[in-house]
Amino acid sequence: MTLVLKARLRQKPILLAPGVYDPLTASLAADAGFEALYLSGAAIAYTKLGRPDIGLVTMSEVADTIALIRDRVPTPLIVDADNGYGNALNMQRTMRLFERAGANALQIEDQSYPKRCGHLAEKRLISAHEMAGKIRAAADARADAETLIIARTDAIAVEGFAAAIDRAGLYGEAGADALFVEAPGNTQELSAIVKSLGGGLPLMANMVEGGLTPLQSAAELEKLGFSLVIFPGGIVRAIAHAAQDFYGTLKRDGTTAAFRNRMFGFNELNEVIGTPAMLAEGKRYESQS
Repeated sequence: MTLVLKARLRQKPILLAPGVYDPLTASLAADAGFEALYLSGAAIAYTKLGRPDIGLVTMSEVADTIALIRDRVPTPLIVDADNGYGNALNMQRTMRLFERAGANALQIEDQSYPKRCGHLAEKRLISAHEMAGKIRAAADARADAETLIIARTDAIAVEGFAAAIDRAGLYGEAGADALFVEAPGNTQELSAIVKSLGGGLPLMANMVEGGLTPLQSAAELEKLGFSLVIFPGGIVRAIAHAAQDFYGTLKRDGTTAAFRNRMFGFNELNEVIGTPAMLAEGKRYESQS
């Protein structure tokens, strides 16, 4: 499966990976026909902790989530591994743990602590040299050479655009399989990323609704020269908006009747999550024959 993902990044059309944060969203995204999924650290923070993406989610919490998703769907899974949760040795442990749990690609970044969402202010970076070492450490630790390492730099906001390009180039030389320059501020910077780094490793773009980068469609990003685009936290923003309306309606009316056409019924949801098929499978094992 990992080999398919690696090869897919060299093919057209651009690979579009939606953000997921648990087995339910992963199964819904897989059912929608997506070829790969993106396990968002921000989305885990939003939903598991009800907190912002400021480095509160732990390595073990992400590993547990990977395992639960992998038990539910076989779709290739790109995992947000933050900054590897420490130094190069921590990065190696993260690689081993996430691979065993079922990750097909790890995205790692050059932020220090306290790390935060790429579209928040006041980020801090480790040195480019240290990040290159972490990439080499991750490559040495992976059990499957086809497990992808996606190297992300947050340097635009800290050191400027030119430094971000330099860092990304160094990360490619260190052994990354794909490059991700986070939070370009306009379409011109998106184009400049491809102009500076294109023609070598596959390039990834991140679309955050309301974030620092202007929202582009997958087709537009493919035209610019990107190979992979993620929409990591959109599902949480959509669900949170719907949930806020749901709870407001229930509090106001004392019933969910006014919301009924915007939700699954009991039997409908059971169909979506596969309840009849699972019960039938269980009965198969009850047969004495």
